Amino acid sequence: MMTLNKQINFSFFRKRLGVGVLLLACSLMLLSSCNSWIEESPSGQVTDTQIGDSEEAVNTWLTGTYSKWIYDMFCWGYFPRVLEFDADYISGPDWLFGTFGAGNFQGESDVTDALWKGCYGLIARANNAERHIAAMVNPSDEVKYNAIGELKFQKAFAYFLLVRAYGEIPIQPEEANGEKNQPRQPIPTVYAYIIEQLEEAVALMYKNTDPGYKAGHVCAGSAAGLLVKVYATMAASAMPAGTQVTIRSGQAYEGAGSDKAYAQLQTFTFSKRSVNGYADMDAATLYARAAAWAEKLEEGYYGAYTLLPYNQLWKRASATASEFLFSVGTVSGDATYKTAVHTQYEGYKTAPGSDFIQSGGWVGCTRHWYDLFDHDDYRITEGVKHRWRYYTQQESNSGFYYPYDEEYTYMATGRDADGNYSGSPSGIFADGVNYYYSMDAQCLAFTTKYMDVSNDAIEEADANWPFLRYADVLLLYAEALNEIGQPEKALIYLNKVRERSNATTASLSDLDTQLKRRSAIIEERAKELACEADRRWDLIRWGVYLDAMNALGGSDDSGVAKTRQERNLLFPIPAQEINTNSAINANNPGWN
Repeated sequence: MMTLNKQINFSFFRKRLGVGVLLLACSLMLLSSCNSWIEESPSGQVTDTQIGDSEEAVNTWLTGTYSKWIYDMFCWGYFPRVLEFDADYISGPDWLFGTFGAGNFQGESDVTDALWKGCYGLIARANNAERHIAAMVNPSDEVKYNAIGELKFQKAFAYFLLVRAYGEIPIQPEEANGEKNQPRQPIPTVYAYIIEQLEEAVALMYKNTDPGYKAGHVCAGSAAGLLVKVYATMAASAMPAGTQVTIRSGQAYEGAGSDKAYAQLQTFTFSKRSVNGYADMDAATLYARAAAWAEKLEEGYYGAYTLLPYNQLWKRASATASEFLFSVGTVSGDATYKTAVHTQYEGYKTAPGSDFIQSGGWVGCTRHWYDLFDHDDYRITEGVKHRWRYYTQQESNSGFYYPYDEEYTYMATGRDADGNYSGSPSGIFADGVNYYYSMDAQCLAFTTKYMDVSNDAIEEADANWPFLRYADVLLLYAEALNEIGQPEKALIYLNKVRERSNATTASLSDLDTQLKRRSAIIEERAKELACEADRRWDLIRWGVYLDAMNALGGSDDSGVAKTRQERNLLFPIPAQEINTNSAINANNPGWN
């Protein structure tokens, strides 16, 4: 199931369209192992006569394209890992993060099969679907144009993921018989193509308030929101080297053995490093364009969008709400169209509604991330797990608590800061269970964002992955306004997000310089968008990725290696692409 404000139910389409959808999905995934992954395979393609020429046929082509996000990209667990695990505030067990999480991207399936192959497979599928839909004569122009707009959005988003990760990349021919051996294009050329696709998509697609808008389809506001993110990414990357950014971080621990303790947050002011490929872009112009698109979206030009109350934001019933401009989900219990989101972030239970996690619940945020928040911010009071239990703890009647501080230690154990027993466990801990803390990957700031699913005792749970939220756009709007000299207005949109979470509002007297406002907005993004695969890319575009990662002093809370070097700024082009694409003869710097 694909969601963007509304959801496509793949099981519904399979029942209604019979073998058409499955035939389409299978045929368009057939890319020969001896070919470049940017090629479209001409053999086995579904034809017009097989799918037909009707509005139903349009939906079949669209569903086949949307399904690519799940099958081959999310279903094996590589997504969102490939976008998420290489960041300063995210952590988990070393066996899960592996060599990729430690910064060795060479030959990793995340980088090859999931991101490069997955995105180019989606682009190939969208190009093919667009040609077939454009050739139809029976559907109305309105239906055809909207469908083509949806496909253009999918292509643009895939290219956006690719260009951020790999830098210069090939642009796949839109025509069926185009030259297969495509060279890597300069970064400005790739972005020009992305922007072209999105601007066309905005004009072609329904608004989410239009009568013709159908559940599960991308809409005009989605493309406008992505344009904000694209322009802000370009603009920050193009900011001059030496531009300063302040980040709160530092090494995880101090001391050792019985004296081991969490280190206090440190404040670092880093000078931006030049981001290769963006030097000739004008940051002020790009930020002005980001602000213009955000303003139109916020004022309702492309539909109705709003921030949800926090207590509704991560409910399953809200998965189709307007805040979620673009999200990927699945059908509960579907073994093909599945994701690992619920398993990796929450863990699945021994039985529906059980207190015990059977497996999973591995990925979380670090203590330094947790310490960024105000005490009563809903994003940690409600958005972080404070107690959980694994099935292995049932016999011992035990469980974990978080965080390890005076307040929660007293609530969970009844012991004061000196270890003296001075009361009974209270609140959520007053259940007769013996709670304890472990200073390793077992105890992280685990999110509750993906907890509410139809069945929490299966691996194939229906947790949505939020690729683009309205809150993301508002924070980028605030960022753009700050950089183009509108500080008062910037704080309005920063505070919209903060107020929703019961956080202290920011004022000009506190954030009285552009640097302070810039840093506060970047930090707010780290808090609001945690476990949504944005942090690495914010650090990269602001040119402080190497400094932020290396400020951890070598490893994070779980012992995952976080030392980084220049080659980590870009992912390596997969070896198969270099070996089969005659137009590409070199990899990114530092990769064989």
